[in-house]
This record gives sequence, C-alpha cells and structure tokens, in this order.
Amino acid sequence: MANGVERESGLMVFSDEELREMSGVKKDGEYIEVTCGCTSHRYGDAVGRLRVFSNGDLEITCECTPGCNEDKLTPAAFEKHSGRETARKWKNNVWVIVNGEKVPLSKTVLLKYYNQALKNGNGSHRSHNGQVCHCDEFVLCTSCNEERRSRLRTKEECLIRHNALADKNWKCSDLPYDK
Repeated sequence: MANGVERESGLMVFSDEELREMSGVKKDGEYIEVTCGCTSHRYGDAVGRLRVFSNGDLEITCECTPGCNEDKLTPAAFEKHSGRETARKWKNNVWVIVNGEKVPLSKTVLLKYYNQALKNGNGSHRSHNGQVCHCDEFVLCTSCNEERRSRLRTKEECLIRHNALADKNWKCSDLPYDK
C-alpha cells in the first residue's frame, strides 16, 4: 500500500480512511461509487451517483427525479442537466457529502486519478483550434552548459531535437535556426 492506495491486478482502490466520511460509498472491482450532487439556485439539489473508475474516468448516474433516465453523464453534463446557472466549473459545483457537509470534488481525493489532458484528443496533442501542436522542449549544450529551446512544430524540427538528444556532444551551434 503506497500513499493510501492499493493496486490489485491493475485496479485502483481508495483506502478506507480516505472514503470513511463520504456518504453512500460502494466499492466494486472496477470503480468506487459515492453519492454526489449539484445545486441549482432555481431548482435546488440534483442528486446522483458518481463512479470513479480505475482508469480515472468519471461517470454520474442522475437520480434527480424518480423518472430521470440520465445515465453515464460526465460531471460537466451532470452540472448542465442539474440546471446550474454557472456551468463549466464542475470540479467546484459537483459535490459529495463528507461529514454531513457538501464538499466540492476539487477538495476530495476522488479526482486523484482524473486527468482531463488524457481525455481531450485521445492522447494526441491538439490545441483549441484543432491543430496538432507540440510543446517546446529544451536541449542542454555541452560547450556552454546552457539549455536551448528546440522548436517542435514540424517533423523536421522534431527530428533535429531527437538527434540532439542522441548526440552526447551537442552544441548550440548545431541548431540550424540559431546560426
């Protein structure tokens, strides 16, 4: 057990201590389920069941009314479904009950494995306009001991950077756009 988390056959499990004071906790082999909700000033509380899966996915089954059939909602979709006026801040607006108090998801351990960056673009690096982009990275010069930025916007620039990382005697003068 490391950092209060057990890993059994690839599945994450929160420790009993982390989940002790949360309301409606159910453990399954694939996920942890807790009672959650979102408050709208106009409609009041919409209650649901939040499932936190071992891969970090979050899924909410809405229980706002007996006839509600909303199932497998993302937290953002649940926030919108509940009629929240200031949607798009689901980490602060969707809550779980801890010690009888409504606590935003952002202040709980339930988001420990959640990573939105991996959810956007299915692992590809896409900017807001849909264009593929790379982050700039740095290469250390062996002669002046300075880190130099290598641009990663084209395949050629990526190749230059990979070659620079492979070259143990790489120097600033080897960068074609710094000459």
